[in-house]
Formats: sequence, structure tokens, C-alpha cells
Amino acid sequence: MDTHYDAIVVGARVAGASTAMLLARAGARVALIDRSRHGSDTLSTHGLMRAGVLQLARWGVLEEVVAAGTPAIGRTLFHYGGEETVQVSIRPSPGVQALYAPRRHLLDRILVGAAAASGVDVAHDVAVTGVLTDHGRVEGVTATTGDHRRLKLRSRLVIGADGIRSTVASAVGAPVVRRGRSGGAVLYRYYAGLETAGYEWAYGDGAAAGMIPTNDGLTCVFVATDPGRMRELRRDGTEAAFDALLGLGAPDQRHRVDAATAGGRIHGWGGLPGFVREAAGPGWALVGDAGYFRDPITTHGMTDAMRDAELLATAVLAGWGGRVTESAALRDYQLRRDALSASLFDATDRIAAYDWDPSTIRQLLRRVSSAMTDEVELLEGLPTGPDQSPARRILPGQRESRDEREWPWMSTSSFSGGSR
Repeated sequence: MDTHYDAIVVGARVAGASTAMLLARAGARVALIDRSRHGSDTLSTHGLMRAGVLQLARWGVLEEVVAAGTPAIGRTLFHYGGEETVQVSIRPSPGVQALYAPRRHLLDRILVGAAAASGVDVAHDVAVTGVLTDHGRVEGVTATTGDHRRLKLRSRLVIGADGIRSTVASAVGAPVVRRGRSGGAVLYRYYAGLETAGYEWAYGDGAAAGMIPTNDGLTCVFVATDPGRMRELRRDGTEAAFDALLGLGAPDQRHRVDAATAGGRIHGWGGLPGFVREAAGPGWALVGDAGYFRDPITTHGMTDAMRDAELLATAVLAGWGGRVTESAALRDYQLRRDALSASLFDATDRIAAYDWDPSTIRQLLRRVSSAMTDEVELLEGLPTGPDQSPARRILPGQRESRDEREWPWMSTSSFSGGSR
């Protein structure tokens, strides 16, 4: 069965759900597909930076994040090897009164709900297996549902938002145009009863740590180092490695963590150097970690994803509207993505080597801060509100309403559309 869309977005996490929502708000017919179940969790450091919070506010979904009990974060503390602590207050600005670090099962669910409320057809438990092509141009995907039905879905554009091991990127042969050299290994778990002053980052002897307040009265505590050291420490067990790295990265904060109540198991990430893939080609585009991945030590992945979702949606709609050619619009998307990402990519790659001294890490963090400022300045210049996005307009010839009966492949078990 063939079903036609303007865009099929593969991956219903932050990058994919945001892109689908923005395209649908402009009147595009969009399908959002994810292989995982609706509302499932995923590995994440949770922390949103100012640009990420600003995007949520501009799109009209920040209120729901706040209403879910996500704690407001008013300052950031930087701890340097037990020698010094530097406090930075979060300056309120339009749309950003505080920072937030929502659990991923919450944020993803809110963004998917906003996409569905905008008219996106959302299907979970559907795995994309490949792409359909015609004379070198991608024109859809092949997929398999959880109950083993095979699908062919056709579209004007296929957008891969399916993570670092993107099926879409692999299927289209998207080349890696830049590679980092460093990738840190991370362990994290949640604690109850851990009082924090806001975001707290600590940098010690070849290790780093962080404390991030999130939902349900919990704080995400992570420790990180280079993969070789992590493997060595884990020979004595994951718990021992976590404790050792906490002592190395945040010696003056360790007693606070020890006094809190650990909940659940320790989660881990083995480390992968950053990369930048070509962002688009005939009939396809990549967004989020599928196109651009950095080490999580600078906790900017979700913010990047929302920024690039808007850059991509705006470029796509410019091409579809005839203001420029599609290929020129997608080239512009890649140029803007890469220009905003280059400095942060370099600084993050250097931090993820874990070979810095106290003076060097301060310099690197200043570079990170400068890159974030450039990003916020771009976003602050865009219109505010869910109806004022640059992507907001009804495309010529597109309907604003749909009948679910036109998509019978979306069974009750896999469809999660409707209200927010």
C-alpha cells in the first residue's frame, strides 16, 4: 500500500518531532515514524541551554514542560578541581525566565503531542528498513510495523532524525564531512534528596561530573572520562567506577551525592567521537544526531536538535514555496547548521579528550559560552509564538484537515495522533 506525504520524518524524538511539528504548522502533510514505543525513555543528560528553552517558548510548548513539575534552574555553578567554584546566574530574557532539564520521556512526549495536534500522522513501533528511490532521488521509505506488516510510504522528502546510527543516513550514503578525535565515556544515575544550586558542572583530574535537577524530585548525576580510563575503572565494577570518577571529577561535591538516595541502575555510554554528515541530498535531509553529533559533555544535544529543526523546516518550506530551489534551500540549511556548530564542535571535541589542566578547561568553557551566545542571538531575532514561526504558512494546494481513514495502515496499536 502506497501512502503519499510531503515529508516523512524518521525518528520521533526531539529533532524529529520538532521538525514534523513545524512543517505541519505550515500546512504540509507529514508522517512521523519511530521504531520505539510511545513515551519510552532514552539516554540523555536532560539539560536544556538558553537556546533550547527559547525554542520551546517560541513554539508554545514550554508551559507544558513547566506544568509537568520540571524544576526551574536559575544559576549554573562551575567547580574546578576542588580549588574554585564560579557561579553564573541565568539572566531572565523574553521567553527564558529560567533553564529546565526535563526527563526525555516527558519532553519527547510533549513534542510528539504538539506535532500530532498540528496535524502530523504519528506512528510508533514502526521501523524504517530502507528508502525508495527513482533515478537517484529518494521518494519514500520502506518500513515494518510491530505486527510484521511491510509498508511503502512515499513522500516529497524523507528526513532522517533517527540518531547517530541513522538508518536513513546509511540508506542514502550520507558522507561524513568532518570527524572529531575525542569521545568521552559517561555513567549516570538518578538521586533523590540531592540538593543542588542549579546546574552544577565539575572538572577534576582527567574526569568531569555534573548534577542536573530534573522531574519528580530527582537529580541526574553523571561522571565522565576518556574511554580507556573508564574501561580500566570498570574492571572493579560499574559502581566502583562511578564512585571513583565522582571523587576525581567532583571531590568537594562527593559527600552530597553520598548522602542522597540512589534510585535505579547506572546507565552508561561508551563514547564516540563527534562527526558531521552531509546534511541533505536529492529527496532527503538529516537533522539532530543523524546529521551532527558532539560528545555529550557540553550538554547541548537537545538544544542543537531544536535549533536545527527550525533551520531545516524553514529551508524546506522556502524550497517548496518556490522562493529558491529545493537544492539551494537545503545547501543553505547545511551552511547555517555548520556555521553555528563549528566553534562548539571544536571546543567540545577538545574537552572530551580529558587531557586539560584547570587553565585550559576555563578557556574551553569560555569558547562554549561564546558559541551559545551566537546561537541565542540568531533565535532571538525570529518571531515569537507557535503561529509566528518562519515556517508558519499554508502551502499552496495543501489541505488543513485530514481524514484518518485515508491512512488505514495506521492501526490503533501504532497510531498516536489527536489531541496533545
